[in-house]
Amino acid sequence: MADETDFDLVAASLRAETGDLEAFVEAFATKLEISFPGHVEVKRKGGLLGGHKRVERVAVTLDNQSFELEHDNASVTCRVRSVVRGIALKNEELTLERFIDEVSAALVRAAEETTRGREALQRLLER
Repeated sequence: MADETDFDLVAASLRAETGDLEAFVEAFATKLEISFPGHVEVKRKGGLLGGHKRVERVAVTLDNQSFELEHDNASVTCRVRSVVRGIALKNEELTLERFIDEVSAALVRAAEETTRGREALQRLLER
């Protein structure tokens, strides 16, 4: 069963790179993409002539919540939406810190529901 320690570990893992926004967005996208496939959509842009593609958007969908992080040069915009039957009922813009907390809490809740969720959370913490 997940607990407050799991939340703290997940939040710390996701915050690890926040000092360098570009590195944070890349690490955030990669960790979630690998750990929670099927729940995460990452859009990358650029990479002309085989260069590195920069993460432009990360969307995480868990239960009735949709989390979005949009990255544009030196800034990020973070949102959470409450979705019921495909309709967004609530749309809220969040600070990066609060966004990380909200995503972390949702990931821990998802991990409590199934063994696969728990394994996904473990993969996230190992990265």
